Amino acid sequence: MFIVTESLNIWQQIALVAVWLGVVLVIAEGLNRLISVEAEVSRKVVHIGTGNVILLAWWLNTPAWIGITAGVISGIIALISYKFPILPSINSVGRKSLGTFFYAVSIGVLIGCFWSINKPEYAVLGILIMTWGDGLAAVIGQSFGRHPYKIGEIKKSWEGSLTMCLVSYLVSSLILFAVQGNIWQTWVISLIVAVVATTMEAFSKLGIDNLTVPLSSAALAFFLNQLWVGII
Repeated sequence: MFIVTESLNIWQQIALVAVWLGVVLVIAEGLNRLISVEAEVSRKVVHIGTGNVILLAWWLNTPAWIGITAGVISGIIALISYKFPILPSINSVGRKSLGTFFYAVSIGVLIGCFWSINKPEYAVLGILIMTWGDGLAAVIGQSFGRHPYKIGEIKKSWEGSLTMCLVSYLVSSLILFAVQGNIWQTWVISLIVAVVATTMEAFSKLGIDNLTVPLSSAALAFFLNQLWVGII
């Protein structure tokens, strides 16, 4: 699945990814500066929009070095923006958080690990769980969270955590189904990954879930598949 196309050369692939990321940043900055939406809204536009670039990389069969380089550059930009607010849409969360930096690191690490063994679907799984699971959990939790809970100093809502679990399960199921079909391992592994990802997100602090959630989700799905696929 998703083995693409030889019709685009390396530079065309880089240009396509750069255009996508540029459009996402322009939209987010426009929302932040011109319409004055809440800072968290523009940050989630960046969070979800940039995460989906992994689908382009998978579809285009983009070389690993491009993804790793993009992760490094994005991490540097995130650190600079954390210190100097040149892009408010990246770090405008109203609290100290290195989440955007960790996000970039996780993308680079997962591409480096799973592209090298020709298993890009696990990098995609980990990143999209973070992209959509965490992104929608924050939106739902802040907008509709009526049942809060605390883990130490960490405040969450059951609505947000449930959203994280359901979206993580859906993402994992779709990707594993696309790769290996309708077998029991697809659904069981997806459920385990969703529960672990939700737990990681619930215990997150200072944005560390942007690292722990995608890395643990991808690694867990990979190792469980290696262990269980082929078992009847």
